[in-house]
Amino acid sequence: MELTDNPELEPILFGLFLSMYLIAVLGNLIIVLAVSNDPQLHTPMYFFICNLSLADIGFISTTVPKVMVNIKTHRRSISYVACLTQMSAFAIFGCVDDMLLAVMAYDRFVAICDPLHYPIIITPKHCVLLVLSSFLVSILDSQLHNLVIMQLPYLKDVEIANFFCDPSKLLNMTCYNYFINDIVEYFTGAVFGFFPILGILYSYYKIVLSVLKISSSEAKFKAFSTCVSHLSVVCLFYGTGLGVYLSSTLSSSHRKDLIAEVMYTVVTPTLNPFIYSLRNRDIKGALRRLHLRTN
Repeated sequence: MELTDNPELEPILFGLFLSMYLIAVLGNLIIVLAVSNDPQLHTPMYFFICNLSLADIGFISTTVPKVMVNIKTHRRSISYVACLTQMSAFAIFGCVDDMLLAVMAYDRFVAICDPLHYPIIITPKHCVLLVLSSFLVSILDSQLHNLVIMQLPYLKDVEIANFFCDPSKLLNMTCYNYFINDIVEYFTGAVFGFFPILGILYSYYKIVLSVLKISSSEAKFKAFSTCVSHLSVVCLFYGTGLGVYLSSTLSSSHRKDLIAEVMYTVVTPTLNPFIYSLRNRDIKGALRRLHLRTN
């Protein structure tokens, strides 16, 4: 679908998408460079932040470049193979984002609730295994989508009610085997939503109980401050995701669905670098040191 029926808005939309894409890619790359080049940030928490930034770059790169090409060329078509590729990449990076947020909540839970055993529990080996597991689950999730979508008979002209090959929209178009479709939808719903959210809620429930036991208000503030950036990203990610779900179920307007999808797929990865850099003294210090070294 087109983002707008008004040709005069197309240059504005192109400029907005281009600027947000550049901000997202450059912002996340800067965080990756800062973490990679600063030995003080070679810790589990920043290792996860670094991987989250890489996932955000992949997430926004699956949709925005194609949208900009469509706006410029006035063509909205996409090949069958390209559609499957885009759908797979979107599912992989979106699921990785989801899983990493849950992993980061677990990291904060161990750091605050069991600080003495933190170096034993969250070892470099365990960090790599957690990230690899997130990627493997995400790849499995995307391949399940592909298997169901490939059951569709090849049609030359199909309109997807979105500006990219959204897995959920494509799944709703399938009518070959409802049982398999239901299995995929329930599985992806559990992977994307229930289990990660459950893990995050449980981690913060234990964190709150642990912090409330601390007598010093200064120590309480310090403990909570290490979670602010992560909580902000979680609220942004799941808030926009919930907005997409509610807009598609409660509203019959495709335009409102598109706005919600833009917020979820474009705005979220654009804002994440600002959340982690503006509210984090370590990242700010690493960026200053990186700037001094380059000059």
